[in-house]
Amino acid sequence: MKNESLQSMKRLKLSGMASAYEATLILPVNQHPPAHEMIATLVDAEVQHRAQRRMELFLRTSKLRYRATLPDVQCSEDRNLQPDKLASLADGAYLTRAENILITGATGCGKSFFACALGHQACATGYRTLYFNLNRLSEQMAIAKTDGTLLKWLNLLKKAQLIILDDFGLQPITQQVKLILLQILEDRYEESSTIICSQLPLAKWYEYLNEPTLADAILDRIIPKAHRIELKGKSRRKNLNQVP
Repeated sequence: MKNESLQSMKRLKLSGMASAYEATLILPVNQHPPAHEMIATLVDAEVQHRAQRRMELFLRTSKLRYRATLPDVQCSEDRNLQPDKLASLADGAYLTRAENILITGATGCGKSFFACALGHQACATGYRTLYFNLNRLSEQMAIAKTDGTLLKWLNLLKKAQLIILDDFGLQPITQQVKLILLQILEDRYEESSTIICSQLPLAKWYEYLNEPTLADAILDRIIPKAHRIELKGKSRRKNLNQVP
């Protein structure tokens, strides 16, 4: 009966439950838990197994630039990043409230690393995440528009609960990219979160977009409900062994 139950769990793809049950079966009979405890243990094992599988899938498909976690992020006054600010983002409440995060600072100060750590945390807590730098996003826009899959691609982005857009403002962008970026942000407005990393101070984003009507529309969809973080300090790339 025990072996049949184990095989049934495997056939039903209850892998977490099967592993926990198998571990129990190798124990002496007098150490087996009561039935109600056994059921609770098996269910909990399956829940944890599925959460782990989901996290691994989200991390794999997110294409995060760095394998970073929030404990790796260094807080200090010199960096203009306080522990309480990091803690306020670590709980993921900004995701449930569909708030954005705007991270600015000089090259090498750890913007991308910080954003990827937030992305890792989002994946770990069950939020589908996608990472792009602006050049790669522009390339994918062009490909999707050329092969007629733009609407499908936009719908894919819409389903992501967190998008990280890196290197914003690093290079000029075309009118077409601005229009599609506006559509992406419109789809996400008050529905899901976006993290944007830029070397440009926030005050210069309007000038960078270089078109009043589109600039107003784009910024109006990201700034009002946004956490603003301006990282400071010297470049952290000078020492390759130093954690950003």
